[in-house]
Amino acid sequence: MAYSNGSERRAIDVLCPVIDMSDSPSPEQNHLLSMLSADTKVRLWPLLEWVPLPLGKVLYEAGGVLDHVYFPTDSIVSLLYVMESGASAEISVVGNDGIVGVSLFMGGESTPSRAVVQSAGAAYRLPAKQIKEEFNRHGELLLLLLRYTQSLLTQMSQTAVCNRHHSVDQQLCRWLLLSLDRLSSNQLKMTHELIANMLGVRREGVTDAAGKLQKLGVIEYRRGKITVLDRPALEHLSCECYAVVKNETDRLLSYRPLTADAKVVVRN
Repeated sequence: MAYSNGSERRAIDVLCPVIDMSDSPSPEQNHLLSMLSADTKVRLWPLLEWVPLPLGKVLYEAGGVLDHVYFPTDSIVSLLYVMESGASAEISVVGNDGIVGVSLFMGGESTPSRAVVQSAGAAYRLPAKQIKEEFNRHGELLLLLLRYTQSLLTQMSQTAVCNRHHSVDQQLCRWLLLSLDRLSSNQLKMTHELIANMLGVRREGVTDAAGKLQKLGVIEYRRGKITVLDRPALEHLSCECYAVVKNETDRLLSYRPLTADAKVVVRN
């Protein structure tokens, strides 16, 4: 992070001391927070609250008014739409790439989706009043959050296309890749039943698809833990939907600089 002068650097050191992220949590573990300037960090970081996010915790229900936004650090939150029958399907995932609670700063205050922790970890949360005040300054955070929202809309629309046109095998590959992009490791703690609920498909379909990947040596599944052993193969087996989402995210958000090596090729 570059600072414009020494006083800003000292202010950050006092209010937001540098933390060894290998041992302790830090707002820098969330990519959106890490991109903020020194001035914005001085205003916001003292207001952030670190909170644990256990598996299955509901951050908000459909139609409920949001009190906070959440910046995940090492957790993943699923945004789900729940039908009257109780069936559900995931419309997007948020991890250390973003923020949960977009409707707060977009002016809607609530949303018809439910936010549920799909991979346990932690997050920093900020009260609704503070995120609105900072957003309404019309500064860097406004631009950053609008660009993130556009990338989230891309993920939602591509998820709808994928669920309609692609096989369970391809959907599982896309889902694993999107989840891994939002974590700092190659492991996911996830059962087949939970993945099936996220994808809106039968558990047997996920078990069959995961079994194929394991036989190919792409993943290893043991006791609710999925380890990706061959990511390039996983990308090759996925449909084009993953590449569309990743490339658009790379284009919009500079915490993932787009290079020739990083770009994923969309296959027809």
